[in-house]
Amino acid sequence: MTRLSTERIPNNVDLSGDIRLQRALEQWQPDFLSWWKEMGPEGFLGHDVYLRTAVGVSAEGWAHFDYVKMPDYRWGIFLADEVKERTVGFGDTCGQPAWREVPGEHRNALRKLIVTQADTEPASVEQQRRLGQSCPSLYDLRNLFQVNVEEGRHMWAMAYLLHGFFGRDGREEAEELLRRRSGHPDHPRILGAFNEPVDDWLSFFMFTMFTDRDGKYQLLALAESGFDPLSRTCRFMLTEEAHHMFVGETGVLRVVQRSVELSRQSKNGDPRELGGVDLPTIQKYLNLWYSLSLDLFGGEVSTNAASFFAAGLKGRAKEEKFEDHRALAGTYDLELPGPTGALELQEVPLRNALNEVLRDGYVEDCQRGVDRWNKVLAEAGVAFRLRLPSRRFHRHQGAFAGLCFDPDGAPIPQDEWLRRRDEWLPSGADREYLRSIQARPLLGAGELANWIAPPPRGINGLPVDHLYVRCED
Repeated sequence: MTRLSTERIPNNVDLSGDIRLQRALEQWQPDFLSWWKEMGPEGFLGHDVYLRTAVGVSAEGWAHFDYVKMPDYRWGIFLADEVKERTVGFGDTCGQPAWREVPGEHRNALRKLIVTQADTEPASVEQQRRLGQSCPSLYDLRNLFQVNVEEGRHMWAMAYLLHGFFGRDGREEAEELLRRRSGHPDHPRILGAFNEPVDDWLSFFMFTMFTDRDGKYQLLALAESGFDPLSRTCRFMLTEEAHHMFVGETGVLRVVQRSVELSRQSKNGDPRELGGVDLPTIQKYLNLWYSLSLDLFGGEVSTNAASFFAAGLKGRAKEEKFEDHRALAGTYDLELPGPTGALELQEVPLRNALNEVLRDGYVEDCQRGVDRWNKVLAEAGVAFRLRLPSRRFHRHQGAFAGLCFDPDGAPIPQDEWLRRRDEWLPSGADREYLRSIQARPLLGAGELANWIAPPPRGINGLPVDHLYVRCED
């Protein structure tokens, strides 16, 4: 098993063998720590947290669990093991040797792809930085912090690529990652969903369910890249990303479960009467974060996606499952707004529809999670079902941006959208209510907020009521 070194920056890329790169990253490290202390989890930087830290990249025994203060977390750089004689698996260069260095003609495009992915990692930490002040349990608090430190490590992974392969431009981009701020009016994060507030725990669970799942599919596509260091970096990042989606899917499931329980206890069948979250509100939050996450895939028709694929920079998720790895002959049928604004079926060259191909896999994956939530409702005898809204609903990127559709995907006038918006998306009153039932953190061993059900099991074989975060003074 390839193990990380015990250097100042843990790594499995022989960083000490490249003094120039090592010094550059050691100069970046204090700025990263300053950013973490300013924008990382508020109020808990001095606490011991039961966290997993990567110590290798093999499938077995890659992580170590122990208490650590988050500023002392061993962020590092590690790539999945190299595949010998790996070739580019798609596009015009399909079958040619994968690149160990950045091809000059693809330098700008690769840098753009890496910077866009890199920028999402610190953004989510910034979005979630105050959630600890309203955590429903120590189990959930620990999971929040695990997600946070791993997003920080993923920024390290991207910063390594920028420093190591893009010279001065890359160093400047890595510095800029620490300067942008989620939601800042003048210096925001690159992608829209990463400037949205995540100021309650239902938003956090929906974010990790839907937005981190977008991250999974972007990483799967980048893991196919002909640029081998990027491919190897993303393959290992996917190992860590799985926990983030687990936190989201199981978190929402527990809110749904508790909603059902409180509905039964309430005289009027309304869990809000007993401090719970009602199912229609859960649906609104689902609508919001799912639609914001759909935007992250880009336009339905994209010449950039076609160019990235042709060049071997970014492929399709799990490219091996496709028969035609060049995607030159196929087409994709898309229902898009025509010249009059009415929807019409259009036949798009397959390469130009690759964002939609990636989005297809994402939608199917999301549906499986929603099906598991609905299984809880069905087993409880509840008629209500959660559902994914249409891909056309509440879009800000692509062919449907700026157009008005209801959750079923039917076009509606703007005045109807404005009148009914609060039926479909969280209202100010919904947000205020969630803040009211999450007004204080539950920091005692075994304590659990009333609005969420307990998890079925703890972390790493420990009991659910374990002291995952040591909060005593």
